[in-house]
Amino acid sequence: MTNNTRTNNWIKRLVITGDFVLLNMLLHIYLYWFPGMIDWQWYRIRVFFLVVNFALLLSEWHGHTIIHRRLVSSGEVLKRVLHLTCAHALITYVILKAIGFRTPVGYLLISHCFIMLVLMILLRFIERSIIKCYRFSGGNTRSITFIGDDPELKMVKMKLMNNPTLGYKIVAEYKSIEDFFGKVNEDENLDFGDELYLCAAHREKDDIKRISHLCDQRLVGFFYIPLSVENLGINLRREMLDDIDIYTTYEQPLQIPVNRLLKRFCDIVISLLFLVIAALFFPFVWLMIKIQSPGPTFFRQQRTGLDGKTFTLYKFRSMHVNAKADEQQCTKNDPRRFKFGCCMRKLSIDEIPQLWNVLKGDMSIVGPRPHMLAHTDEYSRLIDKYMVRHFVKPGITGWAQVTGFRGETKELWQMEERVKRDIWYMENWSIWLDARILWLTLKAMLVHNENAY
Repeated sequence: MTNNTRTNNWIKRLVITGDFVLLNMLLHIYLYWFPGMIDWQWYRIRVFFLVVNFALLLSEWHGHTIIHRRLVSSGEVLKRVLHLTCAHALITYVILKAIGFRTPVGYLLISHCFIMLVLMILLRFIERSIIKCYRFSGGNTRSITFIGDDPELKMVKMKLMNNPTLGYKIVAEYKSIEDFFGKVNEDENLDFGDELYLCAAHREKDDIKRISHLCDQRLVGFFYIPLSVENLGINLRREMLDDIDIYTTYEQPLQIPVNRLLKRFCDIVISLLFLVIAALFFPFVWLMIKIQSPGPTFFRQQRTGLDGKTFTLYKFRSMHVNAKADEQQCTKNDPRRFKFGCCMRKLSIDEIPQLWNVLKGDMSIVGPRPHMLAHTDEYSRLIDKYMVRHFVKPGITGWAQVTGFRGETKELWQMEERVKRDIWYMENWSIWLDARILWLTLKAMLVHNENAY
């Protein structure tokens, strides 16, 4: 077992230990805070403590932490914590009923599940930050060998190596398979590192199998990346026809009725919640707009929505009334903005009225941002697959916006990257991805974004 694997196991054990420490701290707080437990006899408290700890042990067995993994998203961590806390509460309830524990605990377990969920999310955030700092300082590293000289491999290398908090380091790089085998023949104990990434043509399948076999013998993770010219750029699913691999296109997740219904339910609940909160400071926003810029409080604009249909989008007006609003994006130091409008745009307050668009069904909370009609007409002629982004409802926030492509698009490549990210979102949608995007959006509202102007 390599040193970094041992370290990963220790990280996992420490995080699980932290979960038990958090649990028992809460249980002792409940003894003095939760009304029903104050009058419990000691033997009932002892049985309850034992059952709750045993239930967490069972829950951790199947839903343990994954923050020690390097390439894991915040959404996956959130999903795992939610499963863990819900399973813990359910297992506790079932065991207590099975052993004849007569004291009512339903309300206690529901409250405990919610408290544990919130605290464990905060705990995971702190633990993950500590792990990233540890890897940034040189601990828990994972070494890699790269074989190939294709743009696809260079992109993988850039993603892995440009983030020091992932803890990757390069053992060796080889321009071709021939260079690699030449080195192997010179030194049979050649160090491959912990992982090997190979980018080669499909026709070299015999050499690919040989390298894969060498990695298996040395317990090295093997990753194959097709050449860029062999990458079709479309989403395919692998299926088996007897013993033959075939690939087929498949439905986007949001084409499935159940998924659309779930997303719509979440949109309604979230938009109603935020509209109630926003109503508290609406008079202040209305007053500041009226003082600083004569004209209407709301800005209305025609945008391209689902299936390419036009709808009216609502925003708090952040610019002086002008004739170029329907064709020109807001730019840095744009003279059309007024002072409070700048503040609203930086904090995304101007987007709040779009919650009404969500309730109406024109938009979703998360999805590709809707563009002005002039931009739809322009970019649909310049960018391949641009119109594909309209197969789902547009959103107030989206994957492109939280991954660095928010605001003005000065050059064509910026819009191309935005479209790529919009299509990726459509092909990989899940309720957990939406939760992750919302979380990243809320974080971005607290940290100044240089593209927010």
